[in-house]
Amino acid sequence: MEFEPKGPEAARLRQRKFALLRQFPFPQDLLPGSLSVSSTRCGKPTCHCAKGEGHAAWSLTFMAAGKKRVERIPKDWVDDVRRRVAAGRAFQDALREVLTANAELLVLRRKQQPR
Repeated sequence: MEFEPKGPEAARLRQRKFALLRQFPFPQDLLPGSLSVSSTRCGKPTCHCAKGEGHAAWSLTFMAAGKKRVERIPKDWVDDVRRRVAAGRAFQDALREVLTANAELLVLRRKQQPR
């Protein structure tokens, strides 16, 4: 950019933007989507699930190539997948905030640019 916006608002936006960028280097193990649990029945008439709530079935739902995907998650992976999904969501939120700051800086640039 030839002209950088000036003033306290522009400085605040740049500080927040760079603080977020330092906080979130591109992590390698983030996951998109959401983790959910549902109940299933195994079909065995003597199993507790025949009369009770059923067995917990965990799944990760996410979009890939414009299509919704749902993948089963083994029970022993749930804590790790939950952490990685939460980290992915935090990263996406920070990225949205950086992009918004860029847009607001562009608007300030336009308003402050000499004519």
